[in-house]
Amino acid sequence: MELKKIKEYRKMMQRELFDRMLPFWGDKLDQEYGGMPTFLDREGKPFSSDKGVWFQGRVLWTYSYLCNVYGARPEWLEIAKSCKDFMNKHCFDTDGRMYFLVTRDGRPVRKRRYFFSETFYILGNAEYSVATGDKEALADARRVYDRVVELYENPDSDPFKMPPKYNPEVRPMRGLANVMILLNVTSIMRRCDPENREKYDDRSKKYISDLLQYHYNEEHQALFENVGPNGEFIDEPVGRTINPGHSIEACWFLIQEAEAMGLGDDVIEKCLNIFDWSMMHGWDKEYGGIMYFVDIEGRPVEQYEHELKLWWPVSEALIASLKAYTLTKENKYETWFHTLADYSFEHFSDPEYGEWVGYLTREGKWQEPVIKSNHYKGLFHVTRMLVMCDHMLADLEAEQEEEE
Repeated sequence: MELKKIKEYRKMMQRELFDRMLPFWGDKLDQEYGGMPTFLDREGKPFSSDKGVWFQGRVLWTYSYLCNVYGARPEWLEIAKSCKDFMNKHCFDTDGRMYFLVTRDGRPVRKRRYFFSETFYILGNAEYSVATGDKEALADARRVYDRVVELYENPDSDPFKMPPKYNPEVRPMRGLANVMILLNVTSIMRRCDPENREKYDDRSKKYISDLLQYHYNEEHQALFENVGPNGEFIDEPVGRTINPGHSIEACWFLIQEAEAMGLGDDVIEKCLNIFDWSMMHGWDKEYGGIMYFVDIEGRPVEQYEHELKLWWPVSEALIASLKAYTLTKENKYETWFHTLADYSFEHFSDPEYGEWVGYLTREGKWQEPVIKSNHYKGLFHVTRMLVMCDHMLADLEAEQEEEE
């Protein structure tokens, strides 16, 4: 990549982060009850007063991460602490599990079988402990991390019982989401809790093995969302359908861990295959953008929203393509990065109100009414992408300048 282009991209990433993303969120903190409002329209006006628990953990992580990368700022630490305190005060049930949705003042509304509220709590507290030196936050992260690991290994140990999503006697399955999020959580815990590195290395190896052994499928050239207990292909929509954005996110999680632990070239090769396959299946050759869901055999997809273009798959693909280019210096990954950057900044970025819109039609038009934030959409994916890409581009810039 040419030095001039690298510098242009760095300016673009920083401008988007500091001029559009962070100003949108800077005045949103709930000063009365704490935490961050979750459901916002294009202008940043709330359309529900409820608060998502995933969302609070993601905000805690994002602002703590910003402090750890760009230097601590009082306003960032205020937001992070407010979300941390809100979760500690309101978002745990008596069984030790976390809620999914609470009211503005913290009363429980909904709880789900998944442990993603817990994983974002772990990420946030671990990152906050680095930003502030808060040992209690790190202890909380360790405690909940161990609990989530136990839930992954022994799901029947969960005292909060809910029926499984699918009847395990008729269609036993394992899903990609749990193992990939645990891989990322473990990576962040290792960085934030280095004195327990050996423990996290062991867990990471386990998750990499599970992910590649069961979900990676060379015959179908896909990283499958759902497979049989031993990685069997399920010839039903639930088995044939892939989420290209999820696969791409898993790809860069794997690359990051492979680099951190010095794993062999065979793991890196599989990571790059996952990216290549996911873009092959997921990139919309007619309109651009990444399809939300795709049937691996080109058959009908169950999810009615499968043609929508969402903010987060392109965010993850920008990270993954730049990581792949940094590793290999292959032109195809540079080309993908250019293509993804052009598409995403043109279609998702909102120059008038800031932030990124959440959902596009297949043709690339904003889905009306515009949503900037909800259960799943927020500042997390885009901000993480902007910071990580800025950091990787800075390394490429230094490398180029040294060569010149």
